[in-house]
Amino acid sequence: MLDRASEPATGGSGAAGAFISPKLGKGGELLKLTNLAFEIASKFYTENFPKYFDKSGIVRLPKDEKDEENFTLYHELVGGKLLNESELKEFGIKNERVGLYFQDGGVCDAQGLCKALIKDVEFRQFEVKELKQEQGVWVLHSSSGEIFAKRVALATGHEGHEFLKYMGIRHVWGSRGDFYSDADIKVCMHKTVSVSRNKDGIIKIGASHVKAKSAIEACQICDGEPLKQLIEKASEFAEILNLRLKETFCGMRSGSHDYFPLAGKVIDAEFMLQTYPQIKRGYKKAPIKYIDNLYVINGVGGRGFVFSPMLAQQLKALIFQGREVDSRINPDRLFLKWARKLGRG
Repeated sequence: MLDRASEPATGGSGAAGAFISPKLGKGGELLKLTNLAFEIASKFYTENFPKYFDKSGIVRLPKDEKDEENFTLYHELVGGKLLNESELKEFGIKNERVGLYFQDGGVCDAQGLCKALIKDVEFRQFEVKELKQEQGVWVLHSSSGEIFAKRVALATGHEGHEFLKYMGIRHVWGSRGDFYSDADIKVCMHKTVSVSRNKDGIIKIGASHVKAKSAIEACQICDGEPLKQLIEKASEFAEILNLRLKETFCGMRSGSHDYFPLAGKVIDAEFMLQTYPQIKRGYKKAPIKYIDNLYVINGVGGRGFVFSPMLAQQLKALIFQGREVDSRINPDRLFLKWARKLGRG
């Protein structure tokens, strides 16, 4: 594993709220995929990294009065336990009349989990300046030397890579705050923001979603107070008392245009455009050529700790067993749209 930083989880992963929560909705493939990933993630962390996963359960709350009307339907479609106002108060939730409790939800220790995940993996601080393939071998160049590899998986987050340009990876800035608190909060909860249970006198509030192209732009939008809106929104539904800031985390996440994550092979976009220029005009029958032994895992948005175990399982099966990834996460879906957009100028 290579990273230009000296340790993992210094960017968006470290700033993540890292809440393990299902998605609510009336149906659709994104709902199904997210909740499959939720089940996989909860089981994966429980079985392998219980020290870094606080499986306290999570309560999902209505975003507004209109959303509240749909909670019986959500219960039928997604499951969970439907809670009334008095039951919510017992959990430390105020001003709410209905909620859905999922016992397999919770929150991860983002930094601790990322470090634990690579405990038995060789990790090198290495900023890749150039990536190219020579005689079937990948050569990764940096100012400190070269590394050779048979296969490369790009997990480059919001910065993407030239090879991934057709995927349209977008930027989403997020902030999280860890606070000392006397609040008697017994469960994680989510409305417009997420609040963790009080564990050892500390609660986590996160994470914001700010559309910004850079950290500088995001900080200008936050106006020097990245946690202000988080605290205000959390105070509307959570009994948070005597907050004393322990630490602030900020970082850039990566997302896709259609909100589905990305994992799979990488198309040789330059070859395809040169060989089949008609794809810019909507031609769909050109055989896809991939870049040999190059893969991607990206675009997890604000659900990185939910999606990632499932994506990793799918990518592993693709690389070592030749099993195709789920079509919903396959980046191929984005290529023809990108090519047609080029044709429109």
